[in-house]
Amino acid sequence: MNTTESSSHHDHLEHKSVHELLVGINQEDKSVPQAIEKIIPSIEALVKVVVEKMKNGGRLFYIGAGTSGRLGILDASEIPPTYGMPHGKVIGLIAGGDTAIRRAVENAEDDKEQAWKDLREYEINSGDVLIGIAASGRTPYVIGGVKQARLQKIVTGCITCNSGSELAASVDYPVEVVVGPEFVTGSTRMKAGTAQKLVLNMISTATMIQLGRIKGNKMVDMQLTNHKLVNRGVRMIMDELHIDEAKAEALLKKFGSVRAAINNFK
Repeated sequence: MNTTESSSHHDHLEHKSVHELLVGINQEDKSVPQAIEKIIPSIEALVKVVVEKMKNGGRLFYIGAGTSGRLGILDASEIPPTYGMPHGKVIGLIAGGDTAIRRAVENAEDDKEQAWKDLREYEINSGDVLIGIAASGRTPYVIGGVKQARLQKIVTGCITCNSGSELAASVDYPVEVVVGPEFVTGSTRMKAGTAQKLVLNMISTATMIQLGRIKGNKMVDMQLTNHKLVNRGVRMIMDELHIDEAKAEALLKKFGSVRAAINNFK
């Protein structure tokens, strides 16, 4: 059922005040976490297989077009600095290539063969997991990619916002977050995009925790790439070891990471 393209009960938007528009958008947004709550078991099943594969050295791939592709790239790009994972363990690909991150590439999402060509450049194999992201569940680029991957015995999942889609039928672990019609009809960067972002947060965060990249609730493996993160690291060490700021700074400088500083404290 294609609800992402259906018209909502909100109409005559051009005649509404700014306040009315904002209240309407907010009302629609409130439904997103409720829709996700209903399908947590589906997300759980996907996360468990991602963790299993990554524990054995596998990688996680995302493919998508437009907003969906950008969200996958965003999630993948934040894994190394947040969790200290090597680059190339979580990889996001978008129809149209890197150009499409900033500017739409005409007809890129309609090529059902291109995703597999893109994935082959990374030598994707049966040790990896591929998640296709498409609000409609109909994007040829994504469907073509997951179908070919499945033929190669690669574990596949998807995140879509329609029920009973071709994409969901084409993967091993479908995640269908049905958020209903958009405030602006068909503008799936809104509720559908929010739903996809929240599910991606859940998948990658739960996976990294299961892989041991968090201590307590702290990002002890984060990359210390600016003063804010260095200061955060110092505070983590102070809290964990019950030492003063000067000692924490010295440990962080000596060992280069929060985890190493904590583990080597004597």
